[in-house]
Amino acid sequence: MALERPTLPTIVDRIATDIESRLPGADARLRRSNLTVLGRAQAGAAHGLYGFAVDQARQYIITSATGTILERWATIWGLSRKTASSAAGAVALAGIAGTAVPAGIVLTRSDSAEFVTAAAATLDANGIASVAVTASAAGASGNTAAGSSLALAAQVDGLDAVATVAAGGLTGGADAELDAGLRDRLLERIRNPPQGGASADYAQWALEVDGVTRVWVYPRRMGAGTVGVTFVCDNLDDIIPTAAKVAEVQAYIDARRPVTAEIYVFAPVPFVVDFSVSVTPDTAAVRAAIQAELEDLFAREAEPETLIYKTHFDEAISAADGETDHLVTVPAGNIVPDAGTIPMLGAITWL
Repeated sequence: MALERPTLPTIVDRIATDIESRLPGADARLRRSNLTVLGRAQAGAAHGLYGFAVDQARQYIITSATGTILERWATIWGLSRKTASSAAGAVALAGIAGTAVPAGIVLTRSDSAEFVTAAAATLDANGIASVAVTASAAGASGNTAAGSSLALAAQVDGLDAVATVAAGGLTGGADAELDAGLRDRLLERIRNPPQGGASADYAQWALEVDGVTRVWVYPRRMGAGTVGVTFVCDNLDDIIPTAAKVAEVQAYIDARRPVTAEIYVFAPVPFVVDFSVSVTPDTAAVRAAIQAELEDLFAREAEPETLIYKTHFDEAISAADGETDHLVTVPAGNIVPDAGTIPMLGAITWL
């Protein structure tokens, strides 16, 4: 039988009734009665205990467990919560040629996020040096686009006050895994126990790498004895994994795969899908609602080499708040991605 938590008024009424049944002639419902005050205080304590009991009952079942209790469930099957990782990359420092740049220089972004240089360097004859940096705080917030400016927290003789993020940006930052992600991996592990190299094994290994959220496995991708693995990182602005992340997943799987299997880990190529839509009524609010519905559709259904039906994106647009009628002229039919690609929402042209 499921544990149900009575409402506070219900408990108050129960206690008042109990007091009156044990003290004939007493009224435990008078506003300023001592009995009323004591009854309400006891009801508040009981209501809190009920809440604690209900929360504990949820922890007994993996599908509803949270926090540290979920982590303890996961350890039984050898899983642990993925920790946050720090963004890293290179920045271009400028200044007087020949200037020695020590390691440990702190750079700050406009929102006060800090980055630290990982090694010493010397400005070349052009007064430029490329230096590796790492975000001081772990998490996706450290990811920074190429060309962004970072200011030196303290002036260094011979260096300009501002550095520029190099090509490729600062990437690899990921937040700690949420309960939902850990729970999904745990349930997948329970439902698909290790089988010495089955498709589910490769998916589980890839999902254990920080930042990886969805994985697709292709047996015999390059012929007999080969396995193709591709994945995305949904928690980043660009879900397509970087070359460094692909290499990380490749190395992680290589350390666990059967010795007879040859693994090819690759990043899916974006298959950008532009839309041309005529909508009634054509207002900014309706356009924004359609944009949101299409983004949600692609987040739910976009998979490498898997089509998205025209009826599905028509349905998504029809579900937009305020939409009365619409006509999609592009794409004209089902979205059919090329080999090795994943559909991604492009620009929407409003007709």
